[in-house]
Formats: sequence, C-alpha cells, structure tokens
Amino acid sequence: MDTLMDVSALNARLASGQRTVLLDVRWALGDPDGRRHYLDAHIPGAVYIDLPTELAAPAEPARGRHPLPSLPSFQRAARRWGIRAGDVVVAYDDAGNTSAARVWWMLRNAGFRSVCLLDGGLAAWRRAGLPLQGGQQEAVPGDVTLTDGAMPVIDRAQAADWANHGVLLDARAGERYRGEVEPVDPRAGHIPGAVSAPTTENLDDAGHFLPAQDLRRRFARLGAGAETTTAVYCGSGVTAAHQVAALEIAGIPAALFPGSFSEWSNDPSLPVATGAGPTGTGPTGTGPAAEGSVAV
Repeated sequence: MDTLMDVSALNARLASGQRTVLLDVRWALGDPDGRRHYLDAHIPGAVYIDLPTELAAPAEPARGRHPLPSLPSFQRAARRWGIRAGDVVVAYDDAGNTSAARVWWMLRNAGFRSVCLLDGGLAAWRRAGLPLQGGQQEAVPGDVTLTDGAMPVIDRAQAADWANHGVLLDARAGERYRGEVEPVDPRAGHIPGAVSAPTTENLDDAGHFLPAQDLRRRFARLGAGAETTTAVYCGSGVTAAHQVAALEIAGIPAALFPGSFSEWSNDPSLPVATGAGPTGTGPTGTGPAAEGSVAV
C-alpha cells in the first residue's frame, strides 16, 4: 500500500462505505490536550490514540522517553481501535503527521501493510471543507493478529558505528542537533557522525509531504540514496518514524533507532558531539537540559 492517501481518496472511501479504520494521533510535547482537541472535532469515525500510553511503554533511561511497547500490549491496543485482518487503516494528526507516523511505522513493523498516512492531516481535511464531528468514537473491537520485526531497526551499538558505513540522519530541529538547546534530554548535541536532517523539511508550507523527486533531492544532499545504508533517530523515536516515511516516499529504505537520542544521552559512557558538523566542533554536553524549543 502507498505511504500516503490524499483527502479526496479518503473522502471517496468513506462515502462509498469501504471499510476504513481512522486513527487520530494528535499529540505533541508541550501540548497534553490531544484528547480534548479530538473530542472538540475530528474526522467522522476516527478513533483517538493516546500516544504516550498506547504507542509507548513507560519511559526508562536505558530505552528512552518513548520505548516501543510489547507486542501483546500493541496488539491489544490495535484490536481496541477496531482493526481487523484485511482492513485499510488511515492515520492522521494536526501537525503534518509528525506524530501519526509513529502508529504507521509500528503497524508496518508489526506486519500490517495496509496502513497509510492522510497527506496534510486534519488541516487538509479542514481546508477541503469536509465535515467534522465531536465527541468520543467507540470502535467495535477488532481481531487483528500482529507480529514483530518487519521494519529494520538499530540499537545504540549500531548507531555508534553507523556513520562508518552509511548515513545516520538526526530528525530533530537544527538547534537541538547543534547542542544549542536541549529541553528534555540529559545532554545536548547529537550522536557523533550523524547528519542534521530536520523532519519539518520533509513538508511543504501546508503540511503535505514534498513530492518524491523533491525528497530524493533533499536526501541526496544529505548523502542518502537508494543504495545507501540509512538509519534515522530523533529525540525519542516519534518524529524519526516520519523521516522513515519520507524516505520511503523517496524510494530509500531506512532503519529506525527506537530509543533515539533520549536513550543515547542517558548513557554517560557514550560521546555526544555539538556543533553544525557530523563529528561536532565543541565539547560533549554533560549539563542539565537547557531551555528551548520543544520537539520529539
């Protein structure tokens, strides 16, 4: 299945009665009110997903701020959302799919292929003048059986060596990569050898993914191509999934470091680089988190 579905295609599916499971994944650091936003207005039929509790296990230093949940826990959640074998699942948020990509990646990793992102998210649906509804949508429980390991992942040992044979992309904002600010993790900076690739640059001004050819050019400038061994991390493994989706659109396979920088920076034995270049130009960060912009 394609990575993206546009608003007109989704509207046509819903209007024709084709079975479609809609997942609303509104969440952002600094905005704990995703459920309230959902209750105010969402695409008709959408089920709300609480990212911190349904798409992550409890935080722990050795696994990061948003560790992947166990397979049984994730399968129970997917069934609670109403997913059955053979369903088409469409996920969206209101931030360019930077949080919805988490459930897209997790379902793909669990062997469920018929899942995509609503290109442009809720904002595109609104701009099209399509209806919204409020209140809580209760799903009829599903029966989907999930597996594990269908998407490539790397661990911290592999991340440490990745730049020696491939390209490691840091999907966080540039100021966090450079170590100028770090609002949530123990140390500021980036994994040595990683290349700065803010995930927001995958999108146009309206929050749609850039066309495939534009994404290919963007990643080529960063050293990543179809023949390159590519891996991605972010703060806690959420927006890195968005980068994996963008790379897929561009035709570039990529592995995810699920623990990302929140796991890496919690291990004092691991080096942290600062500055604009992959190997850094400043000392490793060891102080408390700095004030600054919030991202995942």
